[in-house]
Amino acid sequence: MIHDSKQRYGSVSKTFHWSMTALIAWQLLKFGDRIAEGEHWIGQTLVPWHVSIGTLLLGLIVLRLFWVIGQRRHRPRQHPATARLVKAGHGLLFAGMLLMPLSGVLIMLGGGYGLSAFGWEIVPEGEEIAWAAGLGSLHSPLAWMLSVLILGHVGIALFHHFGRRDDTLKRML
Repeated sequence: MIHDSKQRYGSVSKTFHWSMTALIAWQLLKFGDRIAEGEHWIGQTLVPWHVSIGTLLLGLIVLRLFWVIGQRRHRPRQHPATARLVKAGHGLLFAGMLLMPLSGVLIMLGGGYGLSAFGWEIVPEGEEIAWAAGLGSLHSPLAWMLSVLILGHVGIALFHHFGRRDDTLKRML
């Protein structure tokens, strides 16, 4: 089933969710690079792809947002007691997933580095843009906040699966 239903998420929603999960996990390996200052395999092999993967994630989150808006009436219903919290949590996750690559783009443009992804130049190098660099400085704090949101998301999903023993996690698997 491609589309979402009241019982389960469809294959498109699941593909967006799990592919972005893998790519965001890859991006979060940057924390290891920051801690060890790039002196290990993460800094040498995965981190050079950080901007390209971030650019890919920006495109995916925009597509995913359009998909979610189109599927909102078909999606599984939340328990009425927690529906507002669930919507707020997912809203914050989506905001974080959108703001992370946008702030990364602002770092690149603000620093005058231009923007290239997967070897393609999207924006050429140019002059530094102070306001863009200033807003781009939110990239690191946003990464920490998104990490906390992700841990909460995973924790709640596991609580539903092992604690409440309901089908919340199974709907996305």
